[in-house]
Amino acid sequence: MSSQSIFHNGLVDQADHHSDLRRSVARLMSRFGRGYFQELVRKNERPDELWRELGQAGFLGMHAPEEFGGGGVGMSEYQLMVEEVAAHGCPLLQLVINSITVPIIATYGSDAMKREWLPALASGERKISFGITEPDAGTNTHNVSTTIRRDGDGWLLKGAKYWTSAIDEADAVLVVARDADLSTPERSALSLVLVPTDSVGLSWKAIDSAVMVPEKTFFTFYDDIKLPAEALIGEPGKGLKQVFVGLNPERMAAAAINNGIARFALAQAAQYAVERKVWQVPIGAHQGVSHPLADSYAGVQAARLMTARAADLFDRGEDAAEAANMAKLLAADASLKALDQAIQVHGGNGLSYEYGLADLWFVARLHKTAPVSREMVLNHIAQHSLGLPKSY
Repeated sequence: MSSQSIFHNGLVDQADHHSDLRRSVARLMSRFGRGYFQELVRKNERPDELWRELGQAGFLGMHAPEEFGGGGVGMSEYQLMVEEVAAHGCPLLQLVINSITVPIIATYGSDAMKREWLPALASGERKISFGITEPDAGTNTHNVSTTIRRDGDGWLLKGAKYWTSAIDEADAVLVVARDADLSTPERSALSLVLVPTDSVGLSWKAIDSAVMVPEKTFFTFYDDIKLPAEALIGEPGKGLKQVFVGLNPERMAAAAINNGIARFALAQAAQYAVERKVWQVPIGAHQGVSHPLADSYAGVQAARLMTARAADLFDRGEDAAEAANMAKLLAADASLKALDQAIQVHGGNGLSYEYGLADLWFVARLHKTAPVSREMVLNHIAQHSLGLPKSY
């Protein structure tokens, strides 16, 4: 049973072209699937073939402007694509990175930067990584210590970043840095720079993690890297405002990955509950099996609706922060509940890699912590949605 067959997507596909898009992605993904993804992880290989086909089909750049090689649509379509890829057992974290970097460059990059990078990102020919998290500045972006300063006509970058994903397969990394020339002891001003990964002074060290995906994560070091003036994205000192053009889509894409994982898990569980019989009766005929799956299904549909709502607000140019945060919160919780129940339905088989569920656990669990922690999402809702006093 496919994840498509048990999920009636009219709830989240608000237009015919959304349904057409989902079917197109599903057709492409039918040539890959969970076994393909697991084999990549096992062999420590990159998903180059899948990435190339997603680019050639126009899916990677849907949210980029048409004049720069993109599809000219928005996050409503992009998050549907991300979800569908994950629903076929392939939760690609690089798609989340793409959701950050493309909007930032499209909105704040110079014309030259847009011409150089957006068509290549849309086609999949090039990749950009994203560096924001630091050991002592996770959620508190104001506290980043990686610093840029004026250096003649250009910039000098120094510092380190933590949990930088896929920089080893990227052509550049978009770095959020403290602007030494504009910051004060009381307030850090942030600037964004695009750093080629072959820059002298840039190095990285892999972080060994439990997340079973092809993309590796790194501790990255920026040792007095000299950058030209055109490496700056947007205005100096305005980086905090600029970066959220990418961070809200990041939350939506993370939610979409978890929604896809949940769809995959529930489809596997439903199929197993129909086929597996105990005393000549399908186990799915018992409410002890069916009700938890039905309850999980309802939670996943709610998360998908909130993700669609966040994307729609973003595409309309409205404030999507509340909806994007809630989408990530709901999707992380719903996917973990669905995945846990799917594993339980399979009994001992649920822990076998053959069934493709157990090794999804930490991928789903990742988004309860990142790209913003569950606690900080609740802080945002309490303060900005409910008007409660700031608690941190």
